[in-house]
Order: sequence, then C-alpha cells, then structure tokens
Amino acid sequence: MTNVPGATRALAILQALGKAGSPMPAAAIAKKLGLPRSSTYHLLAAMEKDGFVIHFPEDQRWGLGVSAFELGSAYLRHDPLERLARPLLARLVRETEKKIPAVAQLGILQNNDVLYLAKEVPHHPVTIVTEVGVRLPAHLTASGKAILCQLDAKQVRAMYGGNVALPTRTGKGPVSVKELNVDLQNAKQKGFSFENGFVTEGFSSIAVAVLNHLQMPVAAIGMTFRNDSGADVHQGFLVKQLQAAATELSKRLGSH
Repeated sequence: MTNVPGATRALAILQALGKAGSPMPAAAIAKKLGLPRSSTYHLLAAMEKDGFVIHFPEDQRWGLGVSAFELGSAYLRHDPLERLARPLLARLVRETEKKIPAVAQLGILQNNDVLYLAKEVPHHPVTIVTEVGVRLPAHLTASGKAILCQLDAKQVRAMYGGNVALPTRTGKGPVSVKELNVDLQNAKQKGFSFENGFVTEGFSSIAVAVLNHLQMPVAAIGMTFRNDSGADVHQGFLVKQLQAAATELSKRLGSH
C-alpha cells in the first residue's frame, strides 16, 4: 500500500471498514493496510468531513458513514436489484394471498425518503399510495424503518439532524428523532418493522431489510394490507415469509 495515491488509500479504508462489519481503531486500519498511522488519521479526518466515515470517540474507533451507505446503495437503485427481487416478490404474494391479500414492495433509502422500485399485487388488488417511483418519508414507512434500524444511531442522527420535528401524513408516527429511535430499536430487536396507519389510514405494512455482501442494508422488502383483512391473526406468518424473501435476496447480493 506504499507509494499509492490518496484516493486509492481512501478506497482501501472504506473496503476495510466494510469487510470488518464493525468499527475499527485507526491503528488497526493502518496495520491492516500497511499505511503510516499519521496518514491514516489524516485520511480518516478528511473522510469524516464528507460523511464517508464516522468517529466513535468513546470507543476510539471508526465506522462507515452515511455517505458511504448512500454510495453503496446507489448502484442498486436500478436494474440489478429489481431483476433479482421481482421473482421473489411474485412468490411472496402467491404464498400469502390465500390467507391475506397484500401488496409486496421493494424500496430503497434515498436521502431521508424511501423510493419504491418494484411491486407485485395479489389477484384481488389492494389500492395503496406506495406505487413504483413514489417517494415517502422513511420514518413513516415500514420499509424505511427496516433499513434505518440496521444503521448506527449516529448515522441516523446525521441523516435527520438534532431535534428536528418529523412530519406526519395522518397524525400518526414518530414526530421526533428520539421517538424514531425507539421505533428503530424495537424493529431491530424484533427483526422486522411495522407501521399502522402512518402512511394511509386503514392500512398497515411490515418490512424486513435486505443486506449486501458487506452486511449493509441496501433495500427492504415490505407488504402492505388493509387492517380489516385479518392480518393481526396472520402477522407471524407474514413476518416469516417476508424474512425468508429478504434472506434470499440478501444471499443473491452476496450476504452471508
């Protein structure tokens, strides 16, 4: 790693942090890449300014930042992710519609919004606002929260900034970053996210994150259904089917 341009060194640091799966001390990064410690600290400081890395001062460690996450998921906003996901969405709808008619969707995080890339509908269509190409505030959607709960709390704070008031659509849902973090902690603990009437009155959604080969959340698979469709009885079934579909898509993206 000696006598190489700074850009190459910066990319090597990002790759090392991504493969590590958890924050690393600067000294460990320098040793792993064969870089001088002083150069490593200078690069990390410069990358932190642009949001590519985050410093955890209490632990004296460095991790991937929001900019790295956005850059990593940008590639998957287009055809590859959709092509891999579509047959899984179709199978998900077929396997669940006998018990509960629900729309299956694929969404990605774009800034503070969820952008919906693909959807499959049951034979008896369910009319929803989350059409392909629609963007909605991530903190209100099950798909958005499924992705956000896989990020570090500092990354979430960096995205939403301090104690800003979060908008609602129906008067329901988190109205502050503090409330959002509570939702995200619950979602991460359960292994899925849920919203009831946050986007549209009378409708609920469940979603599970999709991870790439670096174990970073690049998308979410969700299902939306009417509250009067008996979903409360079959929620466990829906969650299990969603988790299976998300796991399969994650494997196709190289996740372990």
